[in-house]
Amino acid sequence: MNDLAQQILYEDNHLIVLNKRAGQIVQGDRTGDRCMADEIKLFIKQRDNKPGNVFCGVIHRLDRPVSGVVVFAKTSKALARMNEMVKQRDFHKTYWAISRNRPDPTEGSLCHYLLRNERLNKSFVVAPNTPDAKEARLDYRLLATSSGGYNLIEINLHTGRHHQIRCQLAYIGCPIRGDLKYGAPRSNPDGSISLHAHAVSFQHPVSHEPITITAPWDDAKIFNL
Repeated sequence: MNDLAQQILYEDNHLIVLNKRAGQIVQGDRTGDRCMADEIKLFIKQRDNKPGNVFCGVIHRLDRPVSGVVVFAKTSKALARMNEMVKQRDFHKTYWAISRNRPDPTEGSLCHYLLRNERLNKSFVVAPNTPDAKEARLDYRLLATSSGGYNLIEINLHTGRHHQIRCQLAYIGCPIRGDLKYGAPRSNPDGSISLHAHAVSFQHPVSHEPITITAPWDDAKIFNL
């Protein structure tokens, strides 16, 4: 319980925001492993001594090997309003990724069409007229280069496709460190990939105040950030 408390970045009566660790899963899947949503319910029930069921709504997800900001709703009203923001693209996410390769140019926009292969759990860049392909758009810029030759890339998503950042960066020759599925030469020792949800920005679903929440990332220390 105390471990989860250390991950909380923001909390009020309507929302709870955590810094997800690589390896945690946001929502239950076929592995049967305990997910963050269930952990939050148990945490709140015990911390606040709540009788009955505790509500925790999943607003968005991160892949299991990815770390960073994840926002959950503590009420059904907040969940409905946040889901509408996501649908209207008023929920903004900024990611940091580490790649051995340097993007060229160092700043730009990417627009590809992605096709998800369910069997391989992988997305591929395909021709625009490919059946079931979905448009994927993002902006990126090089933030820093470490003394060891790694590059820190900031990404702002405009769409939320399956493995979008991983697939699009790999397609331009910048696979994310540790991401074997998309072309990295070796894995990270802890099984993570070096992709981190650095920040989210949105309007609070009840107070309507603008909110920006950032999550610290140990991996960024090699860039002196």
